Amino acid sequence: MLRRSDAAVPFAALCGLLKRLGFDERIRGDHHIFAANRVEEILNLQPKGGRAKPYQVRQIREVLLKYNLHLED
Repeated sequence: MLRRSDAAVPFAALCGLLKRLGFDERIRGDHHIFAANRVEEILNLQPKGGRAKPYQVRQIREVLLKYNLHLED
């Protein structure tokens, strides 16, 4: 995700990444709300044509970097 264009990230892949990182997901309409105990921010995502909105991709990237979140190999 860090190397892909912000406009080209599939929404389902972004949601899957957050779940694999330990975020809990709530869904209200088309809003997917993610929260994790160790993360102060609450992430509210909505799809746009099957893709994640670019500003939301940037927001998630900032959270991943701020908290040094990554998947183990």
